[in-house]
Amino acid sequence: MKSNFQIIVLVVFIVFAIFGVLVFSGTIPIGDNGEPGSLGTVTLWGTVKSEAMIPILEEFNLANPTFILKYVQKSTDSFDQDLLEALAEGRGPDIVFMTDELAFHYNNKIFTIPFASYPLASFKNNFASAGEVFLTSKGIMAFPISIDPLVLYYNRSILDANGVVYPPVYWDEVSLLIPTLTKKDDSNRISKSTIALGHFSNIAHAKDIISTLFMQAGSSIVAEKSGIFSSSLDVPGRQDNPSASLKFYTDFADPNSESYSWNKSFSNSRDSFSKGDLAFYIGYASELSSLINKNPNQNFGVAPLPQKRNANFKLTGAHITGVSLLSSSKNFSTALTAASLIATSNFASKFATIFGVAPARRDLLAVKKADDSFMPTVYNSALFGKSWLDPSPKDTDVIFRLMVDGVLSNSITPDNAVSDADSRLNILLLQP
Repeated sequence: MKSNFQIIVLVVFIVFAIFGVLVFSGTIPIGDNGEPGSLGTVTLWGTVKSEAMIPILEEFNLANPTFILKYVQKSTDSFDQDLLEALAEGRGPDIVFMTDELAFHYNNKIFTIPFASYPLASFKNNFASAGEVFLTSKGIMAFPISIDPLVLYYNRSILDANGVVYPPVYWDEVSLLIPTLTKKDDSNRISKSTIALGHFSNIAHAKDIISTLFMQAGSSIVAEKSGIFSSSLDVPGRQDNPSASLKFYTDFADPNSESYSWNKSFSNSRDSFSKGDLAFYIGYASELSSLINKNPNQNFGVAPLPQKRNANFKLTGAHITGVSLLSSSKNFSTALTAASLIATSNFASKFATIFGVAPARRDLLAVKKADDSFMPTVYNSALFGKSWLDPSPKDTDVIFRLMVDGVLSNSITPDNAVSDADSRLNILLLQP
């Protein structure tokens, strides 16, 4: 009896999924037909500020009058607890904004759309590769909306003063710039740094930068097969092991290395860049407006993140936001339709514009503003952005910090540090 019930539920879900996909593709039109609000209300939860969402929601609801999309802002710190309590009491949202950092955690609460309903080829044709973080062997966990890629912010005044014409394209060029751009005072202490790499505590996005170096070396960090997730950090026989990337990173904080350019005497890398003490800052595209506001007089530019020389692909780290349907939705078919429309309508474009990031849809990435000196770089970077399913951002912060601190203290080799991190990550991935 229980087995029959589960089969019926699965069939209903698949029917709803197919309906949503037909709406998604435009086969079934929705919007002006039917009575206003006749399909009910769909509740969307997220941590995005409500005031930023108001104009997008108003336009979306006007364009789709047959249902109402309602947004509820939640605190980042309490989102998880609020959602768990709401689900337990049967009053949870229908859909949620899903990020690459949350997808693994909520994997058992969201409805995964099977590829039989929405083909993998269609997903890849519609969305940039960064959105594939939401794919598993079973289907689609979220429809991607936006991509926030890591980029290289550079102080144009510092480069000009030192005869550096262009920002580095490859990582080896960054190392070659150390003697030119790193300055020391009379006590032989670094007063101006080339780039903030090497340490963990005073470098913004340290884990994300290291993760990017690992992915540029060919590691997916987390792999999935038949619904089972595992770490891919330490793979025997790999030609380009992440340990080489870890050593490259820590060398920038090693006084005995020719790449030495950063130490714990500096304040946070973001602040150092705004003060003019740092030539290159690795940050997210979404930080652009805040960096401008922090120092309106600073003359800086934006370039793609450096790559490995002779690599056969380009890659930069990125955060991806999508929209996921909760399995517990009480208005399932309408919620699936709403999620589909959010990803394919003007909602996605306006969402990306408001938050200073790139859209996830390929057709939107093809349209670049020629009069904008920053966003073409952001859009191009989004095309080769990539992320990974982080099982627990706080816990993986500790894992990556231990790797860096262990190598810098000479208490562990880079090879053993990566192996230890691999084991710790596997334990996290096995936890329910």
